[in-house]
Amino acid sequence: MKRLVLALSLIVAASPVSAAAETGPAATGRVLTSGLADPYEITWGPDGFIWATEKTGLRVVRIDPRTGAKKTAVTIPDAVHTDWRQNGVLGMALHPGLLHGRDHVFVAYTYDSDPGTAEALRTKIVRYTYDSHTEQLGQQVDVITGLPGGVDHQSARLVFGPDAKLYYTIGDQGAGQFEEMCEPNLAQRLPTAAEVRDKDWTAYRGKVLRLNQDGSIPADNPVIDGVRSHVLTYGHRNAQGLVFGTNGILYSSEQGPKTDDEIDIISRGKNYGWPNVAGYRDDNAYVYANWAAAPDCQDLEFSDFEIPPSVPVTRESAWSNRDFVPPIRTFHTVPSDHNFKDPKCAEDEQWYLCWPTVAPAGLDYVPRGGYRNSLLMPALKDGTVYRLVLSPDGKCVTSVEPLWRSTNRYRDTAISPDGKTFYVATDSSGSTKDETGTPTNELANPGSILEFKLGS
Repeated sequence: MKRLVLALSLIVAASPVSAAAETGPAATGRVLTSGLADPYEITWGPDGFIWATEKTGLRVVRIDPRTGAKKTAVTIPDAVHTDWRQNGVLGMALHPGLLHGRDHVFVAYTYDSDPGTAEALRTKIVRYTYDSHTEQLGQQVDVITGLPGGVDHQSARLVFGPDAKLYYTIGDQGAGQFEEMCEPNLAQRLPTAAEVRDKDWTAYRGKVLRLNQDGSIPADNPVIDGVRSHVLTYGHRNAQGLVFGTNGILYSSEQGPKTDDEIDIISRGKNYGWPNVAGYRDDNAYVYANWAAAPDCQDLEFSDFEIPPSVPVTRESAWSNRDFVPPIRTFHTVPSDHNFKDPKCAEDEQWYLCWPTVAPAGLDYVPRGGYRNSLLMPALKDGTVYRLVLSPDGKCVTSVEPLWRSTNRYRDTAISPDGKTFYVATDSSGSTKDETGTPTNELANPGSILEFKLGS
């Protein structure tokens, strides 16, 4: 399929624009709605509305897919967002029984756990009850509190499983880089029995969790290193995508460091390698620089390119774990001599925008329609939604097709029940690349939901 390039900066709400493809279904696009405050999660609800969380708006809204009209379902007063950072109102999961007797909506957000002193960010998952008459969320109940929270690498995707359990991703909180470079990365550390007993969730950084709907630990969760906890898998960096396929497989998309964004199949009790491994365990273009272990860490200046002699370094091949699971696809694996200082991104040293990563920010499974048995992956760095075609058994990615492209930061996607209409949420601000691949902060459609409709 040819890349569908839409000049979305010229679209006005409700004004269609055509996009043709050489093969596969044609699509038309429009801006459904704008003026959102960093939509983070969007999902199609059983009421026929698109439900969305706003990371910086600190609320949940419902959007009419016919008109784009927005209705606030709840504003969350104790949610906390830090300017230009990754915290706020994040993941959301609608109970499969919503509007059919189980009117529960689960939302994850960061909050200040100790308001009387310096800000101490943590994350909680709460349950709301939806009143279909008032169209409001109320009766807030804390499901679990005190989860790791901060301003970087929150991940925070929340989904309902076919087993009626909640699944939630927690990032490594940015440990080992930038201002957090002296913080130990805990993605490989597992909780102790004492920590679980005391509800100390410190070791949940860099994990995928599995919870009962009341926040308790499922009795059939894996026992890892002798302890049963909420932890389903570990060794994750920043898994911002999480979705079940109709085959029961749980897929995730994960942002890599300078290379190797990942598509993973999440399997109970398994280890996904971070920070010892990025992508495949192949010694290509990555070593684990453990800045936190340097005796003079506080005196060092973090760099993505130069590692001081006092920082311990480990090659990927020097680490092994019998439970390690490699990704089923990376974006992208490159040789160690790759030039990470592309001149196109030299202005203001925005090198990261030209690194061989796309920054996947969500993941959806398409069960029917023209794109059936595929994953949709929106990307932040190049404003593209990628279609990842799966093998019949769902265990491999057989091909990758870029679908819709614009000068935006694509955050999440939602799909209509018939599999013919797709919705894409865009960030309100931030950096991406324009159609020439040049870095820009000028987004075409900030804080919007774009609609792409397939032809018959």
